[in-house]
Amino acid sequence: MTDPASRAPRAAAVPRSARVTGWGMYAPQTVLTNTFLEDLVETSDDWIRSRTGIGERRVAAPWESTATLAAVAGRRAIAVSGLDPDEIDMVMVATCTPDYQLPATAAVVTEALGTRRAAAMDVGAVCSGFVYAYATAHAYVMSGLARHVVVIGAEVMSRILDFSDRNTCVLFGDGAGAVVLSASDEPGGGLLGVELTADASGAYKIWIPSGGSRDPNQVGSRLLYMDGRETYRYATRTLASSALAAVAKAGLTPDDITLVVPHQANLRIIEAVTKQLSIPMERVFLNLDRYGNTSAASVPLALAEAVDTGRVHPGDRLAFVAFGSGYTSGAIVLEWTADPAAGARAASIEPTAAISDPPDWPEVDPTPPELRPLFAAVRRPDETRS
Repeated sequence: MTDPASRAPRAAAVPRSARVTGWGMYAPQTVLTNTFLEDLVETSDDWIRSRTGIGERRVAAPWESTATLAAVAGRRAIAVSGLDPDEIDMVMVATCTPDYQLPATAAVVTEALGTRRAAAMDVGAVCSGFVYAYATAHAYVMSGLARHVVVIGAEVMSRILDFSDRNTCVLFGDGAGAVVLSASDEPGGGLLGVELTADASGAYKIWIPSGGSRDPNQVGSRLLYMDGRETYRYATRTLASSALAAVAKAGLTPDDITLVVPHQANLRIIEAVTKQLSIPMERVFLNLDRYGNTSAASVPLALAEAVDTGRVHPGDRLAFVAFGSGYTSGAIVLEWTADPAAGARAASIEPTAAISDPPDWPEVDPTPPELRPLFAAVRRPDETRS
């Protein structure tokens, strides 16, 4: 355990801006195709693609967890930033699929990140989680309480899905994305506007009935339930209004936004929202066709891929917008300042993460039985522990 007295002093001076200095992503190697799902539920590749825009998604291996996915994405973001792990002041993990009810997944992730002096906490706003966490990290940096914060969105949604429900099991995938948010003494850049909302009227439209303090014995289902029709209607309205509010707070108009990085929930939702914003789809980054809806991982995973594929440049004004259970919604407008070429540093980070098992932890395969055939020929890397 690190002696608190031995820690380097945390930031005291208030910076002039908080900027993204690192980014990274990790998607598990195993692909879950629409064709595979045709054997589980009454659906088809055409039905899924036409209604959601999703062609495939990734699924975590039995030895992977939210913490291991988060750690790979976080380590890549730190590598891109050029920082030493001990320079990180705080680790935030946005997730609705934590490894355990406690401790916080962020605390577990710090082991693999090597951030021996960092504070750690989870942020729970489901699909809006990364946007909420980014806004929180920005507040920490701009107040002088931290100089470097790792913000991660990570999910293993495959383990909370009902694979007899075609309305939900076709939507979600597993993955992680991360950024490093750093204090800067240079003016300008970074966050320009933010809007966060919640509407409790939707609390039971996307939820898991069992496992919390209301039902600790799991009398109800421990799997995700979603009222898809009502969620669709609400999401299209709220995503647009949140984005417009954040743009207005930035003192901009939608015409000033270079690229929208939306929550990758459903192509039809994204198309409806961008139409309300009068932003053409050419200025929207999409990858849900390959990853599906990865909840809190959705926006940072898409952001990292957008930067690494040449869609983001210094001076660009980006808009992140997300919607999730609760009903939570969030939007951020920022000016990008980092050199995209730094993303090449992420290649040095292997797609594995060493995290200690709990004492006397039994060998358990957490993969839903319906998905186990996907891993029949997959071998666990020797260096990975989960």
